[in-house]
Amino acid sequence: MEKKKLKLSISGNSKKTFSSIEEAKSKSKNTVVIEKKNSKFAGKSQFSRQSNNNIKTSNNISSKPNNFSRPSTQLSSDFEKRKLAEQRATRRLKGEVSQKDNKSNRITGKRRELKLTISRALSEDHVEAKSRSLASLKRAKQKENRNLNQTDGKDNFQQVKREVKLPEIITIRELANRMAEQSSSIIKLLLGMGVTVTINHTIDADTAEYLVKEFGHNPIREKKAEEIIKKIKEVKSENLKNRPPIVTVMGHVDHGKTSVLDVLREANVVSGEFGGITQHIGAYQINHQNNKITFIDTPGHAAFTEMRARGSKLTDIVVLVVAADDGVKPQTVESIKHAKAAKVPIVVAINKCDLPEADPQKIKNQLLEYELIAEDLSGDTLMVEISTKTKNNLEKLVESILLQAELLDLKTDFETNAKGIVLESKIDIGRGPVANIIVTAGTLKKGDYFVSGLKWGKIRAIINDHGKNIEIAEPATPIEIIGINGAAKSGDDFIVLSTEKEAKSLCEARVQESKDEKIPLNFVTQDSAFQNSISEELNIIIKSDVHGSSEAIRNAIDKIKHDEVKPKILLSDIGMVTETDVTLAKASRAVIIAFNVKPSKEAKKRAENEKITISSFNIIYEVLDFIKSKMAGLLTPDVEEKIIGSAEILEIFKVSKVGKVAGSKVVEGEITQNSSARVIRDGTIIFNGKIGSIFREKDQTKQVSAGLECGITLKDFADYQKKDIIEVYNSTITERII
Repeated sequence: MEKKKLKLSISGNSKKTFSSIEEAKSKSKNTVVIEKKNSKFAGKSQFSRQSNNNIKTSNNISSKPNNFSRPSTQLSSDFEKRKLAEQRATRRLKGEVSQKDNKSNRITGKRRELKLTISRALSEDHVEAKSRSLASLKRAKQKENRNLNQTDGKDNFQQVKREVKLPEIITIRELANRMAEQSSSIIKLLLGMGVTVTINHTIDADTAEYLVKEFGHNPIREKKAEEIIKKIKEVKSENLKNRPPIVTVMGHVDHGKTSVLDVLREANVVSGEFGGITQHIGAYQINHQNNKITFIDTPGHAAFTEMRARGSKLTDIVVLVVAADDGVKPQTVESIKHAKAAKVPIVVAINKCDLPEADPQKIKNQLLEYELIAEDLSGDTLMVEISTKTKNNLEKLVESILLQAELLDLKTDFETNAKGIVLESKIDIGRGPVANIIVTAGTLKKGDYFVSGLKWGKIRAIINDHGKNIEIAEPATPIEIIGINGAAKSGDDFIVLSTEKEAKSLCEARVQESKDEKIPLNFVTQDSAFQNSISEELNIIIKSDVHGSSEAIRNAIDKIKHDEVKPKILLSDIGMVTETDVTLAKASRAVIIAFNVKPSKEAKKRAENEKITISSFNIIYEVLDFIKSKMAGLLTPDVEEKIIGSAEILEIFKVSKVGKVAGSKVVEGEITQNSSARVIRDGTIIFNGKIGSIFREKDQTKQVSAGLECGITLKDFADYQKKDIIEVYNSTITERII
């Protein structure tokens, strides 16, 4: 049975002949006859389209129609666009879209091309052809995927259980970060427990552990950095070997400590020290008959107590240098105390025995008071009479040191990671932070990672006491290292670790622990608050070449005490004076002390512009004298008054060209011109100034004695009243010192 012919009307005037339509009918039974009705859009032609079961587009349609009644460029273009759109839509429905068409679709952009066409209308599945646009389909697909993912996420959701490391003290913020939880959730939980906290509050490890468990995580208590370091420092007993002794030379200032080392080392160190006073800890190593000895030279000045204490703790043997012509002095006694506190044997070197006034026996007798008994006095303390000038008995001194070292049987592990102590540190221009250390155990190698105090680094260079680069440093070797990330403190430990990660983590743990240390609260009483309010402060900025000097200056300044003025150190650091230091001094009205350093060009220029003085020093006691003078300048000077005389006002006169004159009688002493005077009324001082002029029987005079009457004028005062007392005095101002 033949399919019923469909009749479709479209707008436009037909320009094709009736014969062409009949010809199309004869070709196929399924041919659709298209009749065009008159429309307002004239000029568009009728056309035929063949359709099989799948509705294939006829290729007989000409791309350039020749039967337009009124040819027009615009109409032809519109017709071509419409025809191409219909072809693309048909091919898309059949899955025949070419790459070229896809590219064309991308170029045309967001145009809706799935509008109803003739081909879709003639298709059996024309209902599907009326589907949504590609953009709409895409949005629907994306929504479906989102819903699917959300459903899967809900089905597969599992809380991530983390291992949370807990220090002794931690803030709420840090705890939240380590758990990957919101800090507000922790605060709410604590609030429910009756504890009110903020994000910056600190909690102890026990509380933090409870919170971690409440959030479903696994708490792990962190080991303290010091516990880790203590374990690292353990020395294995099976790898012990003999090591050179570490000897510290101590004594009073100018007793010849550095001169002894100077001769032993065959160097001239004293000439390099300002004022001939050692102000740094120096370390040297000598080789005597294939026996190495490491010497540490300490300052003798009173300000360097910390350095001497540090040297005594590091050393194996203390060589106490005492001048034969001077005897036992305060720093000598202090050195003895440091050595005994560290339980270190003492070898006494009695120096300057070549001088005629030298009395070694007197020195031995003085040392008996401090339980140092010489061998010739049936004691066990080795004492050697030497002279650095004539080099007498220096060989004997070295042998005594080696003998004492042999008795101590000094051994250490050479195979373990290196450990040591920082003697000094500084910031060198061109090399950066530099640390002077002594290796106490293990062997230090170039490239090792290490931790020193709150700093860490990698060994980039090892320099021995002769200034030569070396690859390794064995125990008891004094060296200079480069590669630390900042200036270490004198006395800090030095520990080599296996990896960079270990060094960083240990350093960070130390830094965190130092931050977590609680600062003790200072309770202010009424009396202390009053005292603080009336006391003056001298702000000080200290810049020095090495950390030891900076430490010594700081400790010495802290010992300066006064009731009315006190020194306050705003900054104590190493390195040259920078522009930032000058800015700080300007803002705080501080004095800048440069010890063995120079200001930078920028700092010097800034200081000149801001009119700030940078005080440079090379000797520590000059610094202390300067500080004391500055503190004295802040003190109120002592004013001593001496009353010369007094007069009582009896009458008040007006004198032409002079003004008011107080007619007075000198009651006591004498009244002199230009002297200081005060007016006392009813026991209250109402004026303080100077005597202007004195009249005696209408004549001016310079002085009036007791019992006489006179006229007195005061400078800048005329409010005289009867019975006022004019008191004349002299004042003496005396500057105070500290």
